[in-house]
Amino acid sequence: MNVIGATAKEIARAVRRGDISATQVVADHLDHIHRHERELGAFRSVRDGEAAAEAEQVDQQEDLSGASLAGVPVAVKENTAIAGLATWHGSEAAQGPVADTDHEVVRRLRGAGAVVIATSRMPELGLWATTDDYTAITRNPWRLDRTAGGSSGGAAAAVAAGLVPLAQGNDGLGSLRIPAACCGLVGLKPGRGVMPAVPADQDPFRMVEHGVLATTVADAAVGFAVLAGARPAKLDQPPKLRIAVSLGSPVRGTWADRENRRAVATAAKLLVAAGHDAVRAEVRYPSWLRLRGSALWFAGAHLAAEAAGLDRSTLQPRTRRHLALGAVAWRRGLVREADQERWRERCLAFFEDYDALLLPALAGPPPAARQWSRRSWQGNVFACVRYAPYAAPWNVAGLPAIAVPVGVRPEGLPLAAQLVGPPGSERRLLALAGQLEEASPWLRHAPRAPGVAVASSPP
Repeated sequence: MNVIGATAKEIARAVRRGDISATQVVADHLDHIHRHERELGAFRSVRDGEAAAEAEQVDQQEDLSGASLAGVPVAVKENTAIAGLATWHGSEAAQGPVADTDHEVVRRLRGAGAVVIATSRMPELGLWATTDDYTAITRNPWRLDRTAGGSSGGAAAAVAAGLVPLAQGNDGLGSLRIPAACCGLVGLKPGRGVMPAVPADQDPFRMVEHGVLATTVADAAVGFAVLAGARPAKLDQPPKLRIAVSLGSPVRGTWADRENRRAVATAAKLLVAAGHDAVRAEVRYPSWLRLRGSALWFAGAHLAAEAAGLDRSTLQPRTRRHLALGAVAWRRGLVREADQERWRERCLAFFEDYDALLLPALAGPPPAARQWSRRSWQGNVFACVRYAPYAAPWNVAGLPAIAVPVGVRPEGLPLAAQLVGPPGSERRLLALAGQLEEASPWLRHAPRAPGVAVASSPP
């Protein structure tokens, strides 16, 4: 069996049946990574010996019937604790101590039979929608001159290139959905309280959620179930739903370009053809949300850096400026929990009339792949907000949201749409994404990914 480019479900099924060993699956992926990862810059570290030993432990288990990810190589984002490894947080200057224990999501991945094969790169403190530091630039497998997005950029690049079939990440202001949209993947941000929490000192305002990046909705559903501590189950066909369609931008002066508007229109037509109602209903983003959302972004980073005891003089200049603004926002009382709840209540009122919301995932194509870490704070903020303004409001509200591939741009980069739902609607969003996948299958990997047979989804 050629496991490179296979889905997580295909690999796990083959390992459970005994068609291939977890040891062979991991060995094949390690070989593939060492051949092709260098040009992508997707990984901070590759766990060669440790991953091989963990795969042997999977093979030694007598009963794998309940191991939904048996032998599946996964990448874990470098801000998530793995026992025996330092937790990097995007740069050497932000590096934390060696972890004594796995974070709960890592423990659940291992419990499902997955093998942690590598740690994936992220921007410093996860603040940016591009991924690089002074040592490497994480590139988009669809076009190496473009970013893979951020902050889970390394995870997205790895999955889109077939280096791993599934990768864990987390999403504080779009950090799963933005790279998923950049790299043609499925990226689900669960709602608040569904996943094991990020440590409170890293997420003082409860906006970050763990999730996975996958090439198919089925893999995303399994990964979601595993991280949520639930038993994976087949997605049911949703009943007829009333879906709001909105194109307005949360950020004044930005808007979705023609291709991203086309992606939303295509998704709406496909969902109507699947039996749903699609109704134009613009989300009204209040002006105060822009100010409060920015204050949360700034102050959250300031408080996290303070809790970690970071030497700010060693951080990247863009990060130092961001933290300084966060300190000002925090001292002046610009961050109030009541504002988050006020926005959440407005969203819940919106979903009294609609079952889901369809809107753009991005406003434009992914920016150039370059060392954004050496550029100014203003340049970074402008680039990130200009191309990815649509993700952050749903973190502020604590609502589930998913990015789904929908077509390809003329310049050869993937397009995506975003679906948002009320609390507890993760499986509904996955089911809607599955209907889009069934009606219009997408390429599961970047066409130029070396050593991977390009196949459409579902396989």
